Amino acid sequence: MEETTGNDTPKWAQELMELGERWISIEKKKAFWRNLMIFSITVYFLFLSGVAFFGFTFPSGSSNDENYVALVQMSGLIAVNEDANAEKIIPLLEQALEDEKSKGVILLLNSPGGSPVQSSIINKEIKRLKQKYGKPVVAMIEDICTSGCYYIAVAADKIYVDENSVVGSIGVRTDILGFKRLMDKLGIENRSMYAGKHKAFINPLGEPDLEGRAHFKTYVLDNVHQQFIKTVMEGRKGKTDPNNANLFSGLVWSGKTAIKVGLADEISYPNLIADNE
Repeated sequence: MEETTGNDTPKWAQELMELGERWISIEKKKAFWRNLMIFSITVYFLFLSGVAFFGFTFPSGSSNDENYVALVQMSGLIAVNEDANAEKIIPLLEQALEDEKSKGVILLLNSPGGSPVQSSIINKEIKRLKQKYGKPVVAMIEDICTSGCYYIAVAADKIYVDENSVVGSIGVRTDILGFKRLMDKLGIENRSMYAGKHKAFINPLGEPDLEGRAHFKTYVLDNVHQQFIKTVMEGRKGKTDPNNANLFSGLVWSGKTAIKVGLADEISYPNLIADNE
């Protein structure tokens, strides 16, 4: 007769089940330590590699035991829902400046601009953080730094460029298309409804509201432009000619000519800047 356990399960089957449970337990432990090792290695290499669009990194050759110049990168469109915005870039700047071993920050810029509000906030915070920690912040322009990006750059103590960088575009714009004549040809009628004489002044489907457009240009675009000019003149005090109307016309310059007109200081690159700071 086959020997059984108290629950009528054959003894050999019970022993096999217990053996299986012990094997599963051992495999779970192996999997735990294997996954922990993979996670640790992944975190380590992510730390070494920095951040793709913007981030706080240590320049090549430095360690946590040495003084260093921090590098904060910002690239792409400057906007609330993009990778470059005040909410993301300001904490990185503060982290870089508050570290006791940090001698200062290189702000590596590569952006065509974007939101004047986001740019203004970052500009003001750079000034505040410089004063709070008493450390320099220098801007290094890569391919392009125009419009809102340049608004940010002028908060730095110095602006470095490559000979071929594109710099400037100190102006403000809003793009509005008009489809009225095309709609007439296609027999499409605009039936927009609104209250307020100029509520639809940017409606691309109706007749152009010249009075509303004039108001928008005077009290929005021109005001923002004047604030932009004021910020540039404060940041580049004594380096730009306030009587040079071309500087604030929306034109751009190469890095080499940007130095001549006072929009940049020198030609350099991050490692050389770090060595000199």
